[in-house]
Parts: sequence; structure tokens; C-alpha cells
Amino acid sequence: MLAALLAGAADMAPGKVALQLLDWLPFVSLDSGLAPVERALLFELRLPRVLLAAIVGGLLACAGAGYQGVFRNPLADPYLLGAAAGAGLTTTAAIVFMKGDGSALVVPVAAFAGAVGGVLLAYALGNVAGRGGGTATLVLAGVAVTSFLSAVQTFLQQLNVEELQRIYSWILGNVGGGWDQVWLVAPYALVSVVVLLLYGRLLDVLSVGDDEAASLGLDVARVRLVVLLAASLATASAVAVSGLIGFVGIVVPHVVRRLAGGSYRVVLPISLVGGGAFLVLADLIARTVIAPAELPIGVVTAFVGAPFFVAVLRLTRRVDT
Repeated sequence: MLAALLAGAADMAPGKVALQLLDWLPFVSLDSGLAPVERALLFELRLPRVLLAAIVGGLLACAGAGYQGVFRNPLADPYLLGAAAGAGLTTTAAIVFMKGDGSALVVPVAAFAGAVGGVLLAYALGNVAGRGGGTATLVLAGVAVTSFLSAVQTFLQQLNVEELQRIYSWILGNVGGGWDQVWLVAPYALVSVVVLLLYGRLLDVLSVGDDEAASLGLDVARVRLVVLLAASLATASAVAVSGLIGFVGIVVPHVVRRLAGGSYRVVLPISLVGGGAFLVLADLIARTVIAPAELPIGVVTAFVGAPFFVAVLRLTRRVDT
């Protein structure tokens, strides 16, 4: 995070930046030596961007770990149950049908509502089709909902091709929203993360299988529903302020599981921290690799995540054989 605060067109001494950050704390008064313009650059542009990247990355990684615990599959993704498709549809509708500055205010709300709506639709369809909401049924319901909502989104895009650049810019992700976006996502992030961390032990019990967990006194359906809702809330709030940023929810929990073991009491909190660090690093690369131009952050995570995904598939196949 300190490296991300220092990177940019304007060079600032690391010591001065550290003193200025300490001066920002309550009851601390230090003279950093930074000029007013440099302080404004630090606090109004760089710091909120770094914090937003850390929050979004932590949310996606923690949600990914939660989904993987519920589905007992290390390849489960935060967008598995239609969150991405729902957010993409409502965001596209907001951009297409609302012109001018008004759409910029509506997009986060539309993305959040769409992500939650997509997950609820998939869960309802899975319960109706599977009469119990088994993991396989939920995944198939998520695939069906994603396909349908993506088709509607494509239709809306064709109604207004002039807005395609804005739509694709949102789809590829961005964490430069400023303090407004940080405060917008903070309460939802707090609630969802606290719930996921509290359910880490129950996910460990669930990992032995539904029948075995039920025989130990665990209410499997209730645990699955609460974790899915918390993970979906985390995903929806992240999507609302950053767009669609892929692979964070797969890469980070898988690496954490390899390094720290399979207990979700450990995997969830370390994924939260690791996801934040990963996305801050990805944003740092996106800002500097072709400076002064900037890559969409989703492109950077895809460059890392796609080869990693293939590697995981190969390792999984070796284990199965």
C-alpha cells in the first residue's frame, strides 16, 4: 500500500509520505514537509484509490473463500451464482437509458441491486428445481441465470452502441472512485466480512459433507444460506464500486489454502488480507506499466488469473487420476 501511495507522476519522498499519514491520525501532529498540492494529491487521489482497491480485493477474496467452502470446490468464484451477470445487466441499462451525469450516480446502486438480484434469482431457481438447494443444482441455476441475463445485456448494448466504451470500461474494472465510493462500500463490507469470519468454523464442519455435518448437529441448509448471502453481499458491494474484476476470488484463496492449510478459520481472514494486497498490487501495475496511460485493472488480474486457473485445472486432474 505504501508503494502504491508513492507511485505516480509526482514523486514524493517515502519518509514525508509516512509522516503525513501519521499526522492524519487523531491526536498526532507532525510536520511532513509536503507542499499543499502534494498533500491534496496524496489524500484526495492516491489514498482513497489504494483503500478502495484493498477493500474490493479483500471482499472478493473473502467471498471466493466462502463460496469455495459452501460448494466444497476450490474453483468456485464470487460471480458463480449470477452476481456478475445481474450487475452487468442493470449497469448497462442505467448507462443506456440514463444520459448525462445522472447515470454516474445511479450506476453503483444499479450494480449492487443487479448483483443481489442475480444471486437471489439463481438461489430461488435452484431451490425450485432441486427441492433443497444442493450445490450442483445451485451451480446449474447460476449458469442458467448468467446465460439469460448476459443475453439481455447484449441486447441492450446493441440498442445504444455509442455507450459501449463506458459499458466495457465498467466491465473491465476501476478503483478510482474516490472517498465517496470508499464510504459507500464500507458498511456492507463490514457486515459481510464479519459474518463470513464468524462462520469459518462451521464451514470446516461443512467440509466433511452434508450428511456427516448434519449428523454432528449442523443445520446445513441454514449455514449454506447465510454464507451464500454474506458472500453475495460482499460481491455485490465490491461490484457496485469497482465493476467486474475477475480471478481475485479464485487465485487468492487457493494460494492461501496451499500455504496455510484448509481450515476456513485461517483461510478466510488471510484471504481478506491477501486479496486486498493482491488488488493493490494489480492496480499499481495497471497505473505504471504503460504510464502515463492506464490499463483497466481487470486486464491485469486476468493476465495473472488465467494462467493460474489453467495450472489449478492441471493439478486437479493429476490428483483425480
